[in-house]
Amino acid sequence: MLRAITFDATGTLFHCPRLGEIYSEVLGRHGLEVEPERVCRLVADVWTELDCAADLGRDRFSTHPGGPRGWWTRFVNRLCEHLGHDEGSRFAAAELYDRFSRAESWQLYPDVVGALNELAADGVGMAVISNWDPRLPSLLEGLGIADHFSHIVYSAEVGFEKPHPGIFESALARLALEPEEALHVGDSRRLDVEGAQAIGMRAVHLDRAGGGEIDSLNQLQGAAKKLWYLASQPAPRR
Repeated sequence: MLRAITFDATGTLFHCPRLGEIYSEVLGRHGLEVEPERVCRLVADVWTELDCAADLGRDRFSTHPGGPRGWWTRFVNRLCEHLGHDEGSRFAAAELYDRFSRAESWQLYPDVVGALNELAADGVGMAVISNWDPRLPSLLEGLGIADHFSHIVYSAEVGFEKPHPGIFESALARLALEPEEALHVGDSRRLDVEGAQAIGMRAVHLDRAGGGEIDSLNQLQGAAKKLWYLASQPAPRR
């Protein structure tokens, strides 16, 4: 029986449509002019670069010598290096950290509130499992959806990043559930789907561009019912 659904955060519940504009605005104010389109591409490139350098499964934010702020300062410095500067302004890094702490820098996907309300009405428990730093709980509160979740489990708190089993196991322990009683939904096949399935949870890949099991959270209940129906069928005889 499905007792709870856990959600990834960025790319599943909310996104940042003004990412390039915010970076361009802040960096420009600190003496580094860059077009929003270019900086948006560079943000993705630097994230991939630092992701490849990170220890597999270990949380990058809490293990950085300077903590989450130190990691994001390193991120901004590396971005500035790509732009031809030795390093970025520490004031720019601090301002960006603050800007992305605020709900107005982010936007819920239009299907989120309705889907969460329907699941709550059906009595399904909900939690968040995300590779994020300590700003996530207050950000979800600012976006108006924190009350839907009994637990918000993020990597900087538990010390593990998806797809490491530790972050999923931490969420299940807080929910007091066995893996087969929970479903995880997220926008990454490797981090969300494969990570959850590796410990025995069921998982649904959300791809809003159309490449996953669902392209909207409005389809989540139907996908969940299908998974549990298939799981309830007897194994074929050989």
